[in-house]
Amino acid sequence: EDEDDFGYRLFPDRNKKPQSFLVRSLFTFHNRCQLMLRLTLETNPYARLLLEALKQSGCTVFNDRHFSCENCDGCVGGGFDAATSQIVLCQNNIRQQSHMNRVVTHELIHAFDHCRAHVDWYKNVKHLACSEIRAANLSGDCTLMNEIARFKFGLKGHHQTCVRDRAIRSILAVRKVSKETAEKAVDEVFDACFNDLEPFGRIPHSKADAKRAYRDFQNRDRYTANL
Repeated sequence: EDEDDFGYRLFPDRNKKPQSFLVRSLFTFHNRCQLMLRLTLETNPYARLLLEALKQSGCTVFNDRHFSCENCDGCVGGGFDAATSQIVLCQNNIRQQSHMNRVVTHELIHAFDHCRAHVDWYKNVKHLACSEIRAANLSGDCTLMNEIARFKFGLKGHHQTCVRDRAIRSILAVRKVSKETAEKAVDEVFDACFNDLEPFGRIPHSKADAKRAYRDFQNRDRYTANL
């Protein structure tokens, strides 16, 4: 019952005995997931920046240890399991590389927050709300092209509206709280968490922005290192 309250119902494979390598190798979904994950980690600037930031924060990410391709509920693409510090990738729901890129980035932001801060994921909904705001803001979830693909259009302030809405949706997906509780938590921490741009230093609205952010991150301490 408690696990269900924390969203584990969305990830039924979490409680199953791991399958053997031979059995997993026979499933196309699993193979595809692993290949797309590898491509994301090696080439996507969002993910590469976050991996380096995690390493510098003392939380090196290992592919086999910290990522798990599993079958999930039909409504989710992935999740961060704080109990195991593991990112779940929903192999039955992620079908495109662009989707894998966004899911990995989104969950790596949660992992970064987990590493750098004392986040109470299970009892403090405002902590969860803050990380969901940051993930929606910095992962590319709310880029113009993604919003157009969702048939959502807006003018001034649309990015903030998208971030707020997606943060609320994420909370409701993994916690048994009312919509009013989720909205209140998001609204109370929105300004501070929306403006917390670590480790990007900017809102990366495109892959080009992410590449610039990654380059800036690599050069961040170069001046002081040479003093």
